[in-house]
Amino acid sequence: MRPYEIRPHEIRPCEIRPYEIRPYEILINANQHRAEYEAFGHPVLVDVIGGFAGPLAGLHVALAHASFARVATVPCDSPFLPADLIARLAAALHGSEADLAVARTFDQPHPVFALVRKTVLPHLTQFLEGGGRKIDAWYATLKTVEVAFDDEAEAFRNINTTDELKQADRR
Repeated sequence: MRPYEIRPHEIRPCEIRPYEIRPYEILINANQHRAEYEAFGHPVLVDVIGGFAGPLAGLHVALAHASFARVATVPCDSPFLPADLIARLAAALHGSEADLAVARTFDQPHPVFALVRKTVLPHLTQFLEGGGRKIDAWYATLKTVEVAFDDEAEAFRNINTTDELKQADRR
């Protein structure tokens, strides 16, 4: 969380339209500012892989704690998620042999926008314990299905400052 006024930026991913898929649970991965994230009323998980190992460490702890067979991941710096993000990822994953579904726009994959089967947890643990950190490198070892979101390319834009958020809100 940033110490300046950027509240809408941080709360939107916590309001990820859970009605898309039921039942559901929301887990937040945060290694800093835990009390502020706990105010959202969802469990806040801290990485168990040390050294701020990146998005894969967050996915790892979420997979370990999730009550359901699939975990959706979204970053907190992309507040304009497509309304049907999880539903479209789930539709692509359903009935396939893929381990995960990942969003892409045109030729650009967005690896932190994904729906991942919990069955990959042992594989992810081994990858992280072996020093792996790059999400693309790990995904390359899995069966992956990409889901096109060309119609919503702006939704995957990173917003990192209050000014960027204000500009994006005007669109």
